[in-house]
Amino acid sequence: MLQIRPSEERGHFVNDWLDSHHSFSFGDYHDPEHMGVSVLRVINEDHIAPGRGFGTHPHNDMEIVTYLLSGELEHRDSMGNGSVIRPGDIQRMSAGSGVTHSEVNPSASQEAHLLQVWFLPNRRGVEPGYAQRTLAEGEREGRLALLVSPDGREGSVAAHTDALMYATQLQPGQSVPHEFDGDRLAYVQVARGVVELDGTRLQGGDAATVSEVCSFVIQAIEAAEVLLFDLPVQA
Repeated sequence: MLQIRPSEERGHFVNDWLDSHHSFSFGDYHDPEHMGVSVLRVINEDHIAPGRGFGTHPHNDMEIVTYLLSGELEHRDSMGNGSVIRPGDIQRMSAGSGVTHSEVNPSASQEAHLLQVWFLPNRRGVEPGYAQRTLAEGEREGRLALLVSPDGREGSVAAHTDALMYATQLQPGQSVPHEFDGDRLAYVQVARGVVELDGTRLQGGDAATVSEVCSFVIQAIEAAEVLLFDLPVQA
């Protein structure tokens, strides 16, 4: 079964430096029909103006993953971490018992375009933590690359979550299958491009929940970049 989440139905926030679309309820956007899917709580697609960003602010008991589509994002946190995230990097911050951090576009001229993803943790009050990994050249091309998992399998970044997060980059005509157990479901987020998900057309910003099946196929109609979340049925 497919449940489509069209791009234009997402929540939308804009000010002088941020243009953000919210797949699920976030900030001033509240929709009781879209509070998340399983342990997937937030997908925000952010466009951040040069030299601007989120000042230091707190989080707790959330697994936060940042995925850059273009530009750069500078991260600093109360654990002493400081880094610049670029396309091809995957970053995870475990907020756990409490952490503060900032995220700023360090460029003087280029916008930063990113997806920030929040997962509910499988344990509360853990010690805060940070991890960042650069994906190998071609790792996502024509295949689903595992980016985040509970145990760091296949070189993924380990997180305190029961979710699996994948990414793929597809050229027109390329396809990738995904199989899962009957006690799992999937959320497919098209970051850019156009794909068909078992015959249903999705374009950049669109998403779909896939449930009550054991497998499905994503095929590119145009060059595309897609995130796939393999999630437990019960949050």
